[in-house]
Order: sequence, then structure tokens, then C-alpha cells
Amino acid sequence: MEFFANIDWVEIWLATVDTLLMLGGSLLFTVLLGLPLGVLLFLCGPRQLFEERRVYALLSFMVNVLRSLPFIILLIVMIPFTVLITGTSLGVPGAIPPLVVGATPFFARLVETALREVDRGIIEATQSMGATTRQIILNALLPEARPGIFAAITVTAITLVSYTAMAGVVGAGGLGDLAIRFGYQRFQTDVMVVTVILLLVLVQVLQSIGDRLVIHFSRK
Repeated sequence: MEFFANIDWVEIWLATVDTLLMLGGSLLFTVLLGLPLGVLLFLCGPRQLFEERRVYALLSFMVNVLRSLPFIILLIVMIPFTVLITGTSLGVPGAIPPLVVGATPFFARLVETALREVDRGIIEATQSMGATTRQIILNALLPEARPGIFAAITVTAITLVSYTAMAGVVGAGGLGDLAIRFGYQRFQTDVMVVTVILLLVLVQVLQSIGDRLVIHFSRK
């Protein structure tokens, strides 16, 4: 078809793979870093197990600062740090550090919110049985908050999809880079349309998987 005259399907496929790699790698590290940070925020928060107002205020301030920083600016600011730890600021390796830094505080705040929704009576009952802090976290808090945590992972994953698209501005690769270089700079509308459709499909798939996990782990 004439409308798809500018489409190189091999390049589309490689860009899709790059986007999935960026999404998978950054989501993995975001969960690994953001989950304990969210638990710490919850534990140090007001009227919680280890209420520490100064620690909570410091952590909350850092999370709010990183969350409020526009991702496109974070990408540029982090270029020296990204080069230091990955050796490059381009491609998938160059995109993952700013993606993780941008998404981790967002995910941590969602985890904190999910933990706050856990029935306090469950925590108190676990404490009365003589459970340690580790047992309370692993056997009471996290299992009870699983639906909320999976919902948080889903929202974060979808946010990361939009971040990967923005990362194309600084040459990170992926569908966003393709859309900018060909769809925008060369006015190839067909390339822009295909990349947008693929990103929409990816978001729908992520949302569907997330919804199924939330339903599965929710109490009937």
C-alpha cells in the first residue's frame, strides 16, 4: 500500500525489541529498588511501626523532588552519570538508568499507598503473636497488599512505556526514537502512525495482564 511506502518492517521490529528491552530492564530495577523504598516510607510514616518523622520527611522530600522533575530534563541531567555506569548514553543501556531513577520514586509512593490500605488489625494481630519486623513485612504486609502492589506495577509499567518514547529524543532507540527521526523529522506520517499503534497495543497488553493479576490476588 502506498500509505505504508516508508515502512521498514525490520526496523520497526528492531525498534519494538529495543522498547521491550528498555521496559523490561527498567521495570525490573524499578521494582527491586522501589519496593523496599516504599516499605521503608510506610514503616517510617505517621502512626506506623517505626514512626521516624525526620527519616520520613527526608525520604518523602527526595521522592517528591524526583517525581516532580520532568523526565526529559532528567534524561539530559543524568547523561554524565549514565555514561559513568554504562559507558554510553545511547541505546538501551543508556536509557535504563534514567528510566529507573525516574520511575522508582513514583513506584515507591504507590507501594506506600498500597501498604496504607492494609487493615491495621492484621498487623496488630501479627505483632501480638510475637512476630519480628521481618515476619510482619513478609507474612502480613506484603501478602495483604499484593493486589495494590500489582496495580502499582501495572501503572508504573505503562508510565515507563511513555518514558521510553521520550527517551528517543536523546537517541535511546526504540519506537519513540523511530517516531521522532522518521515520523516527525522526515514527515513520514505512516511511520508515526505505526509506532503509535504499537505503543497503544503494548499499553493495552500491560493493562490487561495487570488487571488479571490484581483480580487473581484479590480476595473473593
